[in-house]
Parts: sequence; C-alpha cells; structure tokens
Amino acid sequence: MGLSSRVTNSRTVQGTRDQTVLHHCEQPQANGQTEVTNRTILQHLKSWLGSAKRAWVDELPSVLWAYRTTPRTATGDSQFNLYYGTEAVTPAEIGELSWRVKYYNTESNVQGLRMNLDFVEEARERAAVRVAMYKASMDKVYNARVKPISFQVGDLVMRKAEASGPIEKLNPKWEGPYKVVEIVNAGAQVAKVGWKNIPRTWSIANLKKYYS
Repeated sequence: MGLSSRVTNSRTVQGTRDQTVLHHCEQPQANGQTEVTNRTILQHLKSWLGSAKRAWVDELPSVLWAYRTTPRTATGDSQFNLYYGTEAVTPAEIGELSWRVKYYNTESNVQGLRMNLDFVEEARERAAVRVAMYKASMDKVYNARVKPISFQVGDLVMRKAEASGPIEKLNPKWEGPYKVVEIVNAGAQVAKVGWKNIPRTWSIANLKKYYS
C-alpha cells in the first residue's frame, strides 16, 4: 500500500530528448468600433485628469458614466437609454432639483419605467435607422473628397507597408516598387520588379503610382 504500481527505469528515459516549439505571438487586435470607443474614453480620461494621470483608476467609473449617458451623434440617443429604455438621472439634476427629481413619485415612476421598456425596441430601431443615415451622409462627404484611383497594366506602384501589418516608426511607410500585371475589380495583381508574380490580389486603396 502507498507504493506506485509502475516502476520507471532511469535508463529508459536517457534516450528521450526535449523538443522546443516556438510560436509566433501577436498582439490581439480589436474591431474598429471597440478601438474608436476606447480612444474616446482615453481622450476623456486625459482631459479629466490633466497631470494627475495615476488617478485614472479612480476616475474611470465617472468617465464611463458620462460616456454612456451622453447622446451619440450617430444614434441621436445615449447608450443608457437604448439599453434601459429611460434617461439616466445625472448628478446635476440632483443638485439643482430638476422637475422629475422634485416631483418624484415611486408608483408613477415604476409605471413609467415599465412603459418605457415596452417602447425600447422601437427606440432601438429608430437608432439603427439614424446610424444608417449617418453612415450614408459620411460616405457621401468622404467620396466627394476622394479622387478616383486607376491603374493600367504595366504601371509601377508602391504599396503601403502597414497593409502587411504594424510597422516600426522609423521604417519606410511604402514598399516596392511593384509592376501591375492584371486589374481585378477593385484590386490589382502585381509582380515584384525583377521577380515573378505575387500570388494574391492587392487592394488599389493601398497602392500609389511610382514615378521612376
């Protein structure tokens, strides 16, 4: 009792060897909407804290509250209202005693909250329509400023280095030149100058003409 049922001879493990497997580690990437939200929160934190940057942990809840209760341009509404179906009571309303704080009634407040929940889906649908209209207007403004890009077979082009992944600050922003060998819809099949064709199609948005 208390003894192992298997005995391993040390001689049997002498022939084994360790194998090291190296994995390529990359920094996790967030989607565009998350990055925009985080950037906005960071800007609010910087303006809120000033030089006292180490106190960001204490001020983060206040910044998040302000962000979630402020109406957004795209939706015309706040995240709080779209989630709970009602507007949040801000600290300013408590200090100045707004109408709904001064004449607060528990029974009518509960009824109002329940009624708001019945219409929250309608509010979210309106917000979705506003977002679509906002994106359409932004696309219209952007497209009015963008000059159409076109290439011909045989053109020499440069490609954005960041299209292949993050680059160091001191590295060149463009790589190449490459030679266009075929136009495919909104992309271009290119070849490294002096080399064979690259087995993929690159977006024209990441290319610019190279003048030798």
